Amino acid sequence: MKEEVKRWIEKSEDDLRKAKDNFNLKNYDLSSFLCQQSIEKMLKALLIEKTGKFPKIHDLLKLGELSNIDKILLEKCESLNSVYIETRYPDISNEEYTSEESKEDIKTAESIIKWAKKNI
Repeated sequence: MKEEVKRWIEKSEDDLRKAKDNFNLKNYDLSSFLCQQSIEKMLKALLIEKTGKFPKIHDLLKLGELSNIDKILLEKCESLNSVYIETRYPDISNEEYTSEESKEDIKTAESIIKWAKKNI
């Protein structure tokens, strides 16, 4: 495994750990954002390992498609795609993230990370 891939994996896992920490602190929007980030970094690690490069995008759906992710997981990528924007810009969404949403985002991140690690 390439050193660059290892660094992306470590950062992905660190983001997921921080997502769980923030969930416990009831920072649900930050927890969900970090879930999106952890998935993005893990899919980029996979693409680096397979192709030597990745597109400089934040679109989980596109990254999932490029990674040939399973259809069910690709749908989960799509559902988390909006988190990148919604959690950062108050003029996009003023709704609060709930513990249920954030808990589901953590499960999604865990399942996609597990899949990606098997395929690296």
